[in-house]
Amino acid sequence: MTELPNVHVRAEVLAQALPHMQRYDQEIVVIKYGGHAMGDRAAAEDFAEDIVLLEQSGLKPIVVHGGGPQIGRMLDRLGIQSEFRGGLRVTDEPTVEVVEMVLAGSINKQIVGWISAEGGRAIGLCGKDGNMVRAKRATKTVRDPDSMVEQVVDLGLVGEPEHVERGVLDAVLKAELIPVLAPVAYGADGQTYNVNADTFAGAIAGALRAKRLLLLTDVPGVLDKDKNLIPELTVEDCRRLIADGTITGGMIPKIETCIYAIDQGVEAVVILNGKVNHAVLLELFTDYGAGTLIRRA
Repeated sequence: MTELPNVHVRAEVLAQALPHMQRYDQEIVVIKYGGHAMGDRAAAEDFAEDIVLLEQSGLKPIVVHGGGPQIGRMLDRLGIQSEFRGGLRVTDEPTVEVVEMVLAGSINKQIVGWISAEGGRAIGLCGKDGNMVRAKRATKTVRDPDSMVEQVVDLGLVGEPEHVERGVLDAVLKAELIPVLAPVAYGADGQTYNVNADTFAGAIAGALRAKRLLLLTDVPGVLDKDKNLIPELTVEDCRRLIADGTITGGMIPKIETCIYAIDQGVEAVVILNGKVNHAVLLELFTDYGAGTLIRRA
């Protein structure tokens, strides 16, 4: 039998969540679920439970997932050797076939299954479906460590979103389904492109003017030079921290995605640790948050 004090505590938690639920009622929230964050089965089931609870609470969640580690393991299993340029994997024709198989196939349907197991109704899609996302070949630059000169790197079939057709997602959301999106898209040239999941999620959030974009990853959020979490930043703060070297490495493209999404009309973006139990609920339905919140000003 449950002790009465515990029941009171749970009721108080629900009451405190009410204003947050009202704030997000009928609002679109795009959640990017990272490849590293989905490595733990229990955490994945918690994530699926969070997504179903969001939908049942009146929000309109859209899940965009990555899968870099899983792609790497499949390439190894198939004996496909990857070429790296400037530390970045080149996506050639054999690689993009594996990318599509893993992202739009096994991972996508696994997440749909987790959500279904928690009582939700999810549908798995990729950028190709209904011409939802059109991509173009991405241009990447790296700095030569000796000359410090920026050089353009050809990464093959790596793409970046060029256009989002929101009609498909509007129809899915109207049907009260939860879209689970794999970041694979066609280009105008008929090629299949592997799109970075953060960038894909930012494009989706921007096109739908989402209330929130959550980037779940395997770090707590944006850290200062002493490795302490920075709970909130403005777009100007982000640019300053990139310029002074506080924000470095792989966090820079995440921040650039955040800025892009905000420029497109997303109210705020949060970078948070997807390995924290119920991180999505902590961020959206409590006063405490679970990562770094980035807003216009």
